[in-house]
Amino acid sequence: MSKLALLGGNKVRPELFPGYKVIGAEEKAAVDRVIESGVLSRFLGCWHEDFYGGPEVQALEAEWAAYFGVKHAVSVNSATSGLYCAVGATGAGPGDEIIVSPYTMAASATAALAYNAVPVFADIEPDCFCLSAESVAQKITERTKAILVVDIFGQPYDVDGINALAKKHGLMVIEDAAQAPGATFRGKFAGALGDIGVYSLNYHKHIHSGEGGIVVTDDALLAEKVRLIRNHAEVVVGAKGFTDLVNMIGFNLRMTELEAAVAREQLKKLSGLLKQRQANVTYLNEQLRQIPCLTMPKVRPGAEHASYVHAIKFDAAVAGVDRNRFIEAVKAELSPSMLREREGVNMGCGYVKPIYLEPIYQNLIGYGDKGCPFKCPWYKGELNYGKGLCPTTERMHYDELFTHELMRPPMSKQDLDDVVAAFVKVWQNRQELKA
Repeated sequence: MSKLALLGGNKVRPELFPGYKVIGAEEKAAVDRVIESGVLSRFLGCWHEDFYGGPEVQALEAEWAAYFGVKHAVSVNSATSGLYCAVGATGAGPGDEIIVSPYTMAASATAALAYNAVPVFADIEPDCFCLSAESVAQKITERTKAILVVDIFGQPYDVDGINALAKKHGLMVIEDAAQAPGATFRGKFAGALGDIGVYSLNYHKHIHSGEGGIVVTDDALLAEKVRLIRNHAEVVVGAKGFTDLVNMIGFNLRMTELEAAVAREQLKKLSGLLKQRQANVTYLNEQLRQIPCLTMPKVRPGAEHASYVHAIKFDAAVAGVDRNRFIEAVKAELSPSMLREREGVNMGCGYVKPIYLEPIYQNLIGYGDKGCPFKCPWYKGELNYGKGLCPTTERMHYDELFTHELMRPPMSKQDLDDVVAAFVKVWQNRQELKA
């Protein structure tokens, strides 16, 4: 009889893992405070003292700026909205290019399309998985407006390499730090390492308010452009006396008082939650190194990783079985986590399909049916979104990388040991998978 659960054996862990629940009495009290005030939002979409929002929103922005050591923090209703605001604030538009990562949440690239700019995909690093400075250098043209980097999985991007390229070519660096709140590079927080940074408060991030995001910068003009784009810029600039009209078509991307109140309490918990994640990852790294086909995640020298997920590389040649089959067997030994039961075991092969392989890029259809911005007359570049464009990304996704979330608080040592036991069991019985 098979020992592996995938083939009919008993599971290592039949019980659910604990859920990642970081909302508690403090957040409930904050929400009650807002409800009792009767003011759930205080934004007005015109030039008025309430243009900048209510007391909870403004307090969150001040507290976030102080925590992360930046001059300006601007709340929005999601990190996606924050990225759109950030790209808009750079002045990007038709004919421009934004260099982006192919291996991240789709919005990191779509933010360029929001302003009819064209995403240009550079490849990633084989060990840290962020944008490769070497690949970025090869993608820079006279049309490049900005580099949109991603602190993927909680790893700060290659600050030295990317920022040097930006300075040399007069480009802006937009930092998507959605997965990296609390990560640092040489003592400076991720999100504050470029010209403008974006954090996420989506429900499955380190801390959350259900939905929400924060844009940070030390540049007062960039910050004000973000505030305008967030809140109906086109009808505010005149009365405000703001004369730079580039990308001043605004939206309603505002955060509510309820979300801001919850986020204020969540921010107080970030440091403690981050330390637990990091400790759990350190323990798993130590235990899983005994399995020869696994390579534990690298942390960039000078950096502190935020451990959004545990990203591990798999060597099929050493295992004698391909990654997908091996991970399928590991997942069969485990159970889902509470609160996310419908998702199955929080472990998967690769991360996201390389963005440029999605239909919108393969068919060059964006706005309307004319192919804008890809085929608009303002764009003079030559596009390549074909398979093979970013070979490291494709190798990681289709062959080598897998990620899991079974290291989040409040995972206990016993919970972590069950995860390790599942990997060890599959490794020791991998011959069954070959059969």
